[in-house]
Amino acid sequence: MQKRPRHRPHREYPDAKRIIIDCDLVSCPICDIVLKPRQPWHMRKTIQTLKGPVFVAGKSKECANPTCPNFGKHYYASRVWLLSLPGSTYGLDVLAYIGWRHEHEHRQLVEIQRELNQRGVEVNERNVGKLYRQFLALLQATSQQAQENLVATAVQYGGLIWAIDALQPEGHGSLLYVLYEVLSGKPVAALQGEHLTEAELVAWLRPYQGLPFQVLATLSDGEVSLVAALQSCWPEAPHQRCQAHFLNNLAEAVLDYDDQLRQNIRQDLGGLPPVSENQAEEPGSPLFL
Repeated sequence: MQKRPRHRPHREYPDAKRIIIDCDLVSCPICDIVLKPRQPWHMRKTIQTLKGPVFVAGKSKECANPTCPNFGKHYYASRVWLLSLPGSTYGLDVLAYIGWRHEHEHRQLVEIQRELNQRGVEVNERNVGKLYRQFLALLQATSQQAQENLVATAVQYGGLIWAIDALQPEGHGSLLYVLYEVLSGKPVAALQGEHLTEAELVAWLRPYQGLPFQVLATLSDGEVSLVAALQSCWPEAPHQRCQAHFLNNLAEAVLDYDDQLRQNIRQDLGGLPPVSENQAEEPGSPLFL
């Protein structure tokens, strides 16, 4: 009897939040010339998170210096992999939620599936088990395949760029620290804990500190323990703060004012008479003057 192909449900999320992520690097790590943005997205997909579906796309850059050994090399938006793993349509926050509920609160996978369904995440019990295994794999040390990816990246770009980000599933105090390599855009390892200290992070990073690759730079948000741990492990590598986190911190001061401005505009414009579609399409209408 011929085996039928597995059925993958087709899901559409027309109202999904859109996130376009640029490459974090400003200049080429080899020649230090400003990188040129590339127009096409190098990846795009819609993922399910605890806060709702998100459409995410990554925009890359390239070295435009013809005298540079890396001329024409593409540098990708590696932070897209901090939202979900390659090939996965579920967010890392979903993985962290499954791992925490199963490991620390001893929930059965079927119970976790029902909880996720109630939160709007479409998933069955089989996929919850698959996501839990991905969570365990992410917590393990560097695999052979990851080692090979790091070697290939170091040869292609002349070194590696390490980055750490901390993810906190909604409603839980535990953080999921993710270590990833920026140039390849690959998550390498993860560690779960509650606001780890510099010493604990350094102990976690020690195996990667001993890898025989040049470290071109490090990247993180402004959390003191993360910055200190990266600088302790790779003191000669320049450290850069994540542009997305930096811009978000700048925007926090004006978010309340922006919300109030939108409400005022909505109230002011709400009293205007509606414009019919026929009137808007007429060349003599006020919209065309």
